Amino acid sequence: MAIEKTRARHESLGLGEQDLLKLYRHMLVARRVDERSWILNRQGKAAFVISCQGQEAAQIGAAYNLRPGYDYLYPYYRDSGMTLLLGQTPRDQFLSILGKGEDPNSGGRQMPGHFSSRELNIVTASAPVGVQYPQATGTALAFKMRGEDGVVMASGGEASTSGGDWHEAMNFAGIHDLPVIFLIENNVYAISVPSKLQVAGSIAKRAEGYGFPGVEVDGNDVLAVYEAARDAVGRARRGDGPTLIEAKTYRITAHSSDDDDRRYREREEIEEWRLKDPIIRFEKYLFDNGLLDEEGKEAMDREIKAEVAEASEYAENAPFADPEDVLTGVYAEA
Repeated sequence: MAIEKTRARHESLGLGEQDLLKLYRHMLVARRVDERSWILNRQGKAAFVISCQGQEAAQIGAAYNLRPGYDYLYPYYRDSGMTLLLGQTPRDQFLSILGKGEDPNSGGRQMPGHFSSRELNIVTASAPVGVQYPQATGTALAFKMRGEDGVVMASGGEASTSGGDWHEAMNFAGIHDLPVIFLIENNVYAISVPSKLQVAGSIAKRAEGYGFPGVEVDGNDVLAVYEAARDAVGRARRGDGPTLIEAKTYRITAHSSDDDDRRYREREEIEEWRLKDPIIRFEKYLFDNGLLDEEGKEAMDREIKAEVAEASEYAENAPFADPEDVLTGVYAEA
């Protein structure tokens, strides 16, 4: 009797070799753009940087299920990995970080992390934490009213679930069975406040009170996040309503370039989490399954670093926004 060969995990998820390499590449692009952003900050060229390092798997795994330019993304300020996957470029990121006139997000007007693209359906965030959730449910309601199969993904950190906006959006989405996914990237710290002092109980289990599924997933495992988001997106497209995904991950860097995280966490804790780095973890999976070797890894990294270096150089040399344009697009013109 022949013994059936056990399928690799990605095959069970319906992912091919090119899918995996695309996931890996986008995780690496997000990391290299982030690392370069910190260098620009330390050189005095970028006034403010807020990082996605450590959260790449949660972002890339989830957003890989969206259809760019059709579905809607309401990101939060760390979601550069998501926006890069959906079509923004490293050049776009650096133009924004440096406040240049060509910044596609806001023409140099907004702080970094306020991602925006009309073509890609990436809706700009407001500065207050968590206000994107009710807006996202409004877009989801529009999809439902028009009878379209569009999906909305709204993301945020665990601290955003403490605000009323999140709860109101969850309740509204549950009542109306809206095609929206609430992705919570639980990265352990709400600035300096640890999650155990920020969140009572399980975030994922809160969904039950609003009448729809909540899933807790290892946010450093890109395939686990992909699977959870795939199922959630499938539910939404079928008209079965919303899903809450709590991706348990970790913020490797300080909250921002203005934060001194030595005041509230030990270096040993960070190093322990570095051993769970989502990129290194996924690399091992690719190596173990014969989908990547050292030569291929180094070649891809060289290519990405060259792309990031070119994008950074372009943005550094680009002109700042013209002061005369500061009010363009802000107020309606008579």
